[in-house]
Amino acid sequence: MKILVIQQKMIGDVLTSSILFEALRERYPKAQLDYLINSHTMAVVENNPFIDNYILLTPEVEKRKSALWDLAIAVRKSNYDVVIDVYSKLSSNLITTLSGAKIKISYYKSYTSVLYTHNIKRLKHTNKACGLAIVNRLQLLEPLDIKIQAAKPKIYLTSKELETSKQFLISKGISLEKPLIMISVLGSGPNKTYPFEYMAKVIDQIVDSTDGQILFNYIPKQEVEAQAIFNLCQPETQNHIYMDLFGKSIREFLALTAHCHALIGNEGGAVNMAKALNIKTFTIFSTWVDKATWNIFEEENVNESVHLKDYQSKLYSGKTEKKVKPHAMDLYQKFTPDLFKIKLDNFLKSL
Repeated sequence: MKILVIQQKMIGDVLTSSILFEALRERYPKAQLDYLINSHTMAVVENNPFIDNYILLTPEVEKRKSALWDLAIAVRKSNYDVVIDVYSKLSSNLITTLSGAKIKISYYKSYTSVLYTHNIKRLKHTNKACGLAIVNRLQLLEPLDIKIQAAKPKIYLTSKELETSKQFLISKGISLEKPLIMISVLGSGPNKTYPFEYMAKVIDQIVDSTDGQILFNYIPKQEVEAQAIFNLCQPETQNHIYMDLFGKSIREFLALTAHCHALIGNEGGAVNMAKALNIKTFTIFSTWVDKATWNIFEEENVNESVHLKDYQSKLYSGKTEKKVKPHAMDLYQKFTPDLFKIKLDNFLKSL
């Protein structure tokens, strides 16, 4: 049997959907299990022992319709028996339709349901700690007679990566005996980034409570923004921040994060990666993102999260995510750090 799972776009999505492979391997131990993902997300699933092959969507494929068509034809020639389309957008609709697979599974949409043999309706609520993002993905396995209650994404770092990052931290003056905290200072865009002045106050609180060592998660092209947040922090806080110590690649970031006591900051891929490394997290959700979907494995003093809706629910009464999104920046101004100061302090005491 040959099975293809399609999950395009964001790092957090690709990592979360990788949970399907361990379950598939247990049910079909001799099957060929392949993963179609964007090339820039490969780092979070590298070395996964349950995945046989990776089909990478490069920027060229995304830009040129002819390249996407060629990819779809290549997938067809692979003769997959099952295609699980987690992404469920136009490009994956095309790839799945042309695949020739007898079993095609995706989420239910009225305008694409005819393309699939099994259309799974997403749940809108769950009382399971693993969260909706996990629960809904696991539903996609049910047509294959695989029913499991929960699964947690995992990242597979090598012993060499861990040792190299450890020595790098030590060489930069980091003490592994003191609290080491990674800050997700920037989101994937302005409407997913906690206001700079508020983030600075959060970092001030972290240093004041823990006397810890602070690392910023950012990439070189975000240096100006990261520096701006650094400049807004109190002088004493700045003495605890190692601005020149950051991962220059996703794998380097992962290896550094593996040695941290916690990751705190904007919701996004960094938070999902930290959870997959079993690192404690405290997540500040964007004002328009649905917390119920992405606060996976929420647990007191382990994985905690805050959202403006937790404190001012009337602002969201009767409004969908789509309606709230255009007002994200205005809502951020209402999401002041004092709202969750006590909750953050209690979390910090657990480190």
